[in-house]
Amino acid sequence: MTLSPALDASAGAGPGDDAAPLESTWSPGAPVDVRATLRPLARGAGDPAWRLVGGQLWRAVRTPAGAATLCLTSGRDGVHAATWGPGAEWLLASVPEMLGEGDDWSGLDVSGVDFLAAARHRAPGLRLSRTGLVVESLVPAVLEQKVTSREAWRAWRELVRRHGDPAPGPAPEGLTVPPDAATWRRVPSWEWHRAGVGPQRSDTVMRVCAVAASLERTVALGRGGAEVERRLRSVPGVGVWTAAETMQRAHGDPDAPSVGDYHLAALVGWALVGRPVDDDGMLELLEPWRGHRGRVVRLITGSGFSKPKFGPRMTIQDHRSH
Repeated sequence: MTLSPALDASAGAGPGDDAAPLESTWSPGAPVDVRATLRPLARGAGDPAWRLVGGQLWRAVRTPAGAATLCLTSGRDGVHAATWGPGAEWLLASVPEMLGEGDDWSGLDVSGVDFLAAARHRAPGLRLSRTGLVVESLVPAVLEQKVTSREAWRAWRELVRRHGDPAPGPAPEGLTVPPDAATWRRVPSWEWHRAGVGPQRSDTVMRVCAVAASLERTVALGRGGAEVERRLRSVPGVGVWTAAETMQRAHGDPDAPSVGDYHLAALVGWALVGRPVDDDGMLELLEPWRGHRGRVVRLITGSGFSKPKFGPRMTIQDHRSH
């Protein structure tokens, strides 16, 4: 299989342009919505490691074998994947699980709730991604602790652009591979400060990266669960929300709602019972779907539903001024 003209036309200059990609086509046998499935992996519209170019989705990934670039294109015969860089082989092999292979929705019955049934009907190709990369998800989750998404994503952009590497192969201009754990540990304190990241969050990133190898091994324990959460939370500064956000992406956990999220409980409440609830109320509403609570939350957040726009707003903290 050769690269399509569309892939060549969208490409910009990057290291290793002359290297042939590794390529494959994954035919899942059921609909898969690539963009909806992978959307949680993007950290804001300006994520340097993520790009949509026409009908193609590009990701820059730090794999266990090194930096790699991925381009995904949906076709009639399945999802076409092309990869470049030292980690190309590892990344290509990860594509099926990244796109939801092994994510079994058959036991989820939402027929009794009209809103959820309609959301599932409209999104038959939605799946839970499992990247197998813990630090990739854990570091930005730490950056998002107790601040707005806007502030966290700005910090992510600045730090990845400054300390990451250009994506291998003919990647779109500016696509950047996030730092590895060793590089994150070398980021000096003033760089965190300049990016708007306070010492509590930057210190947690340092602790995460100091034990990165052991955290990555939690992928072998399966799709999340109590033991994975326990190991993630053994790192000081990693709480229930941060662990859940990581397990959803790295492990493909179907039952890890983000308890402690500033907006999520109210959103779930408005969607299911027409009023806001707190975290305890959200867990009570989701209890009938235990084992699939993460899937139910994804149906709600991916449906386009939004809660009424009133009430207090969170103040954006700017640590750079301190």
